[in-house]
Amino acid sequence: MAATDTQTATDPDADAAVGTTMDQLRELFADAPEVGKVALERVIQQLESDASLTPPPPVESAGRAGSRLGKVSELTIIVPFAPGGAQRLRTFLQLFNGNLAGADNVGTVHDMRFVFLDNDTRMLFATAYDGDWDAYIDDFASKIPDFLDIIDSAWEGWPGIRSPEAKDYLAKHQVTAEGWYVANDLTVAETRRLKKVGEAVDEFLDKLGD
Repeated sequence: MAATDTQTATDPDADAAVGTTMDQLRELFADAPEVGKVALERVIQQLESDASLTPPPPVESAGRAGSRLGKVSELTIIVPFAPGGAQRLRTFLQLFNGNLAGADNVGTVHDMRFVFLDNDTRMLFATAYDGDWDAYIDDFASKIPDFLDIIDSAWEGWPGIRSPEAKDYLAKHQVTAEGWYVANDLTVAETRRLKKVGEAVDEFLDKLGD
């Protein structure tokens, strides 16, 4: 069989779409700083050389708001503080040395970040979690509602997690990510299970070595 017969056939329509996108990027970067234009050309060359590779899966909707890749979703909220809210929340977070490990009780949380912005007038809350948006909010409401209300009462107009308006409030202030990357498409439960297996294997190997 000839070498050319083993090459993966390309989709002409897909190639045309990629070419159009590259042209649009060059046009948009025409008045960009030189460092940006040079970097763009290098990236375009790399993308063109990798054109035969399987493209990454697209970012999907996490439900009502947010993006999802595989099993992992993102949630990003930017919200104004209520009067005195920043000081109350900062003091509460310091009570736990900044580490809210109590989120383990939810069971689907990968990480959470609380960032105070603009001289303590706004806050950015960002998290990664397993599954869909509605289920995630329901988990917080059922498993750690009081912790959530202590935190979110620092926000202007927070109605309380038990309020039927809570989800509308969160969705109103959420900003869906335009780009989203997930290194490991594993749920929190799957990751913990693999960790236990790894620890058991290490312990077994240590005993063999004794």
